[in-house]
Amino acid sequence: MRLADRITQCRTPFVLQSTKDGTLTHLSGAATFANEILACPTRYVLCDDLTRLCAALAYSKGTTTLACADLLHVPAERVWVEWCDGPWLAELTRYGFKSAAQLSAGGRRGALIYSSATGRSGLIRAFWATGNTDSDVFASSMEAYFDFDTPEGEAPVAPDAANRSSISVVDHGAGEADILRRCFRFRYERTWAEYYANSALSAEQRSAVACHALGTIAMEIPVMLTFFLLLATRPGLPRRPLMLERLNRARSRSGKAPLLPHMEVFSPLIPEYPPSRSTASGERRPCRLHHVRGHLVRRGSQLFWRVPHLRGSRRTGVVRTRTVTWTLERPTGGSHQPSANPARESQYFIT
Repeated sequence: MRLADRITQCRTPFVLQSTKDGTLTHLSGAATFANEILACPTRYVLCDDLTRLCAALAYSKGTTTLACADLLHVPAERVWVEWCDGPWLAELTRYGFKSAAQLSAGGRRGALIYSSATGRSGLIRAFWATGNTDSDVFASSMEAYFDFDTPEGEAPVAPDAANRSSISVVDHGAGEADILRRCFRFRYERTWAEYYANSALSAEQRSAVACHALGTIAMEIPVMLTFFLLLATRPGLPRRPLMLERLNRARSRSGKAPLLPHMEVFSPLIPEYPPSRSTASGERRPCRLHHVRGHLVRRGSQLFWRVPHLRGSRRTGVVRTRTVTWTLERPTGGSHQPSANPARESQYFIT
């Protein structure tokens, strides 16, 4: 079942009980967003090939998403996006994220995005599921807010103007092209912020908890940004609306909740390249077949994605093309120039 359907059918609140005095604390969890996702007018489900493409574009060291920040926008004021864990985690591992090996590859990931009318700023909450019960569906304790028009040297302003502590994530490998550092800030959701503020944690424990919470949302952001960038290309990504009327009638007769309508989105890229074949003995050894990483280049309103490809002997097969070109329409609407956020800010680093 899709993650969006799992959340809309989730009825178990997230409640913690104190081991000291038995006090119950209700925190924001997956069930909190059941009605929000049910009412969300735009829902996308990424197929595995598109998930792999978005992750490759997002995590390749040759990709500079910030250079395309003026082309980024969320396509609606409320958007749901989800994908399978398996292909996403495979790409994370491929690009050196050691923590990816500790995550389950059998679940699903998703995010609910609240955006401004221009699609240039907003708020993101992440979700995931690993099992088959309500207790296996989770919402991140942290949320991310963003503004793609944030000037260098300033911080994005929280959409609700709440003066809560925020965290800045810095990717030293991206240098000046670090879109997370400039345009995004992370903070605990209100109920979680109050819970941790009243907890008796040491500074070291608070830092460890914050790092863990960041891991549930920060790694998803580049994939969503890449998806929105590809979605804005001309003529866009291949997509297919699912017709669920017949299935939902059958579910209704058996007393089950109807499934949500959504749009499946596919990758336009060519298939994987064939593996290498060994050369015959006695022949002169050709140039060793090797893999070349993908990288993204922008020239004006066009994006050039040099796809990961094999370089070496032609006997292993011919690469038809190494370059995919997307042409984008520059989004309309004025730029918003925010002032610096007065809330206290921390920084975490990606190496």
